Amino acid sequence: MTNETTNLSIRLFSLDVFRGLTMFLLIAEAAGFHGCFGAFTENNAVLHPLAEQLHHHPWNGLRFWDLIQPFFMFIVGVAMPFSLRKRLASGTRTAATKHILRRCFLLFSFGVLLHCVYSHALVWELWNVLVQLAFTILIAYAIMNLPHRIQILICLGILVLTEILYRAYNPQDPYNQGQSFGSWVDMLVMGKINGGGWVFINFLPTAVHTVMGVICGQLLLSNKSAKEKLNPLIMWGAALLLLGYGMDLLGITPIIKRIATTSFTLASGGWALLALALFYWWIDIKDHKSNWLKIFSVVGTNSIFIYLFAETVGSQWFRGFGLIFTEGLLAPIGLEEGLISVINSLFVLFMFWYITYFLDQKKVYFKV
Repeated sequence: MTNETTNLSIRLFSLDVFRGLTMFLLIAEAAGFHGCFGAFTENNAVLHPLAEQLHHHPWNGLRFWDLIQPFFMFIVGVAMPFSLRKRLASGTRTAATKHILRRCFLLFSFGVLLHCVYSHALVWELWNVLVQLAFTILIAYAIMNLPHRIQILICLGILVLTEILYRAYNPQDPYNQGQSFGSWVDMLVMGKINGGGWVFINFLPTAVHTVMGVICGQLLLSNKSAKEKLNPLIMWGAALLLLGYGMDLLGITPIIKRIATTSFTLASGGWALLALALFYWWIDIKDHKSNWLKIFSVVGTNSIFIYLFAETVGSQWFRGFGLIFTEGLLAPIGLEEGLISVINSLFVLFMFWYITYFLDQKKVYFKV
């Protein structure tokens, strides 16, 4: 890293808000809002298309919800130079490396255990976002001290390798659901394929999101002016959008989130860059640091904890607990069941959020 500021306490509120909003949307899904809102608006021609944006695209296409996991991977990358700088100020590179290895091991383990919770049985499944994140962090950390040009070339190499692997395995139909290179790797590693089309090897192309985040974090830590930091985010973001959507529209490589095609990686990476640029411009440059933004930032302060909590105990216990009150109070006054479910999911989401708010107020942070 070069041209970094000497202020070790530097913190971007825009990054806290971006991370917090992303996690807020993730725990909203665990609270049941996405599913309940989709079911409630099924026959509503205006609201249902909006509800569909809160679900992954079935295959070839890009919805808003397809961007959340890339945002998550990207944000982790942006934060890495900040956290690494603080660690190196009080410790050694060896200690920092041990921390990264330990963190990746824990993320991998948590991801595997979550699938056991989902299945209510001991299973060996590697499709969870935390498993993916463990690998992307390792790749990003391994190259983050290289010049930006080399990091970008490595990202390009990863995407080219992804194209080659998929096309060489099934030349006639490289992106066939269930019969792609990703599915072959799943059979090799897990002995099964995912019914929804997700593949474990996604960590390879999506590592580009984390590396992109690292480069952006290093840029934001530099002594460059705000304009010199903002302009590359906008220009690269726009360029990646053109490349990603162009590959799809020209029939070169379809945008498929479930197997993280190169066109998807580029397009979603472009959106991540532009989202960071927007948050950075509005919050840190224009100094719009309103208290209401802390609604989201507090969720990001314990992001891994609240994700694990919401996906396990939260989703299994809190939904039923919430219905004691929402159904008990609202059913007698005649509210339909679908609307009660939506309100209950919002109530559960509030409980999830309040946990993060309480922990933040008490300065209790769970670090992985």
